[in-house]
Amino acid sequence: MSALQGTRVVELANESIAWAGKLMGDMGADVILVEAPGGERSRGYAPFAENEEGGESLYFWHYNTSKRSVVLDLERAAAKEAFLALVASADVLIESEAPGRLAELGLDYADLVRVKPDLIHVSVTPFGRETSRRDEPATDLTLLAGGGPAWSCGYDDHSIPPIRGGGNQGYQTASHYAVMSALTALFHHGVTGEGQFVDVSMHAAANVTTEMASYMWLVEGETVLRQTGRHAMPMMTMPVQIRCKDGRYATTGMPPRTPAGFGSLYDWLDELGLVPQLPEAIFLDNARHRESIGFADIGVDDEVTAAFAAARDALQLIAENSTADGFFEGAQKINITVGAILSPEEAYENEHFVARGYQVEVDHPERDAPVRYPGAPYKLPASPWRISRRAPALGEHAAEIFGPLGIDAAALAEAS
Repeated sequence: MSALQGTRVVELANESIAWAGKLMGDMGADVILVEAPGGERSRGYAPFAENEEGGESLYFWHYNTSKRSVVLDLERAAAKEAFLALVASADVLIESEAPGRLAELGLDYADLVRVKPDLIHVSVTPFGRETSRRDEPATDLTLLAGGGPAWSCGYDDHSIPPIRGGGNQGYQTASHYAVMSALTALFHHGVTGEGQFVDVSMHAAANVTTEMASYMWLVEGETVLRQTGRHAMPMMTMPVQIRCKDGRYATTGMPPRTPAGFGSLYDWLDELGLVPQLPEAIFLDNARHRESIGFADIGVDDEVTAAFAAARDALQLIAENSTADGFFEGAQKINITVGAILSPEEAYENEHFVARGYQVEVDHPERDAPVRYPGAPYKLPASPWRISRRAPALGEHAAEIFGPLGIDAAALAEAS
């Protein structure tokens, strides 16, 4: 049984919350995508299937799996009545409408609870509904910049501006908070039978997703410095991206955390014949005989400080004398966290992700063969995740959704 089987979610189509609907749909919820005439605009986003300009959007496909689609022009009376009937049949409404628009239509929370008293209504807006900035426009870029994450993303060379992370991370971060809020509200409903209104601020969601940047400023009054491939910190730290002997790059990640780990790193150096190139390796061998070793002792205990510095140098030396994959696999064997740096294409085809079942085939009945999709972001053995259907065609499910509600889908379409 899927985690959200038996839960109906109405999603007022908007690219900023599409990820939230997908997450819930792939967890088993019946997600009904309510689109305006002409469809949600991301249906027109590149890239397109078979690189056919203006064809079917792979972007839309990805973000709208496991959903069904209806079309409603909420400016029209018949569509409003149909929407109210749809909400009355649902458990959760997720929307990202401009603050005030639903109230103007007579379709806001105060109106909807008249037909669904225990409705869970999740509103996702750039700055929250009740703030002085509620009417400011925003994009994924401005959310990441204003919220803070972009400040921490970039390179050691600070003459280069901050960099926005790819993949609409501002929207995705807000969508995760929307899903977490909806799940919490569903648990509350299961105990009390009550619904509630949830106000999610995309800006706030981004601001609390800045790793240490926000609280470093709030607590210490310090600004973190963006750094190439590593945590933004108040001070510059040692580089971790190393060019390997095959020309690819790896990240040296974190040094060992235990005495045995330092000993294993020394043995790896020795196995590769690299000990003579690193006189400081003696500190790794010495560290294996300690009862404990930890970050808190760096700068306090000279022996610990020397061991951690030697570990960094050892990992760099090994990476320079290994292939990127060989470095990663060797570190895995001795439980040291490093990584080969992969392109998105390489990551998708990586044998680890393939073995984990990350690639899944989704049936497209109108096509000759299934299409490969990115799969589960998590594994839930007792309530398996799965893509139940491909993204819907515009209005594809009007009859099967509105029919049981006593609404003539054909007449509704004509009225719209």
